[in-house]
Amino acid sequence: MGGDPVTHGGGAWRAKWWTQGEEPGTTGQWGVWESLGACDGGGGDGGDEEPPAGGFVVSEAQFNQFFPNRNPFYTYSGLVAALDSFPAFATTGSETVQRREAAAFLANVSHETGGLVHIVEQNTANYPHYCDTSQPYGCPAGHDQYYGRGPIQLSWNFNYKAAGDSLGIDLLHNPSLVQNDPAVAWRTALWYWNTQSGPGTMTGHAAMVNGVGFGESIRSINGAIECDGGNPAQVQSRVDKYRNFTGQLGVDPGGNLYC
Repeated sequence: MGGDPVTHGGGAWRAKWWTQGEEPGTTGQWGVWESLGACDGGGGDGGDEEPPAGGFVVSEAQFNQFFPNRNPFYTYSGLVAALDSFPAFATTGSETVQRREAAAFLANVSHETGGLVHIVEQNTANYPHYCDTSQPYGCPAGHDQYYGRGPIQLSWNFNYKAAGDSLGIDLLHNPSLVQNDPAVAWRTALWYWNTQSGPGTMTGHAAMVNGVGFGESIRSINGAIECDGGNPAQVQSRVDKYRNFTGQLGVDPGGNLYC
């Protein structure tokens, strides 16, 4: 006989038979614990889905709840496919740290894209500005082809080249792949998050797994413009999203939320 529902890690679970101390979410599809979905009830939007065993800490149902108005381009399957390129992302440290990192990453990309609505930068007047002609490889796709694209709005010819070199994709000559292939788009965002410190002193990944705090992830993405009083409203927008996502994932946001 099944037991009474319990909550764990932001989800609701029911034991299908007597447990032997197994932790909910660790026993797989055929194990003792049956997922009842998110603690908020979930409704009919995939709320009874079990998070994939050993997979991303954010389930597809939760992803859909985070981004109710998202562009269909930004698929959950594209995100999951991109995770293979960065196996330390949202798998390092305790379950709380993993969920915080996933929430931090998704909060920042939500801010960058208006809730995963925009695939490309909306201000087309900026497009010609992202060609750094001092680079020896120039801008072979065209001076106006290195504008912001994808979840983290990858910009500049040198970032397209560096991301492409890292991922084994020629994005310098084919920057449009970032707006046409969901898995490529997600990979560029995870590349920046996991490997680039930008105007900050560490990557977003390092900020979260080392307990420095969400604020430093903002600094690594747009700190030169937003941090240290540059644009407190934009910082607050990111923090609000992060708090919302950590709340939905059932973990506290930690300290040092601002930059």
